[in-house]
Amino acid sequence: MIETPATIPIRLWKDDHEKIRIGGTRVLLELVIHAFNQGEMPEAIQDSYPTLSLAEVYAVIACYLTHRAEVDSYMREADAIARRIQQEAEVAYGPEVRALHARLRGLRDK
Repeated sequence: MIETPATIPIRLWKDDHEKIRIGGTRVLLELVIHAFNQGEMPEAIQDSYPTLSLAEVYAVIACYLTHRAEVDSYMREADAIARRIQQEAEVAYGPEVRALHARLRGLRDK
């Protein structure tokens, strides 16, 4: 029997672009949280990111559920930055490249 409550440490770190990564990997926190919020089981998430252990996936989910407001805020900011960068890139490309991107997105979404 465990006499004292167990703590499970999870290492989250920020890279040079202020993106939060998990453990000693390059896996982004938001990738795991998005998968979890889409209903994926921790085992399936770990299969998608084999550099993470199953224990790390569960620990990240537990951390998220404990600090949901802060993580959701971080993810909203990250999503907004990604949208802004995508829009800036699309504006910087000529009409031919934008048409190709639209065609590729259409094929992907079929």
